[in-house]
Amino acid sequence: MSALFPASERWRLVDQISRAVVSVPGNIAEGQGRGTSKDFAQFLAIARGSLNETETYLLLAVRLGYLTADKIEPSLDLLTEVSKMLAGLRAKILQRAR
Repeated sequence: MSALFPASERWRLVDQISRAVVSVPGNIAEGQGRGTSKDFAQFLAIARGSLNETETYLLLAVRLGYLTADKIEPSLDLLTEVSKMLAGLRAKILQRAR
């Protein structure tokens, strides 16, 4: 999708989207490596925040006319699915920590 953005946005909005997306697995890995359930759960919450950030940027791209709603729909569906998986994993980890 990044090819659909105007050149002026390649180093702004496209860069922000890329950073937010890459942050998701990075936070999952960092949290898992911390060694405590509490820390892992916190980093999973941060990863979900990065998913929300990505969603916001995609919706903004539609409002700015860079992308269409149809074009981002599959990505939004994936964001929702991953967010649910992270929420479920986080709930299990917090339950085990009690």
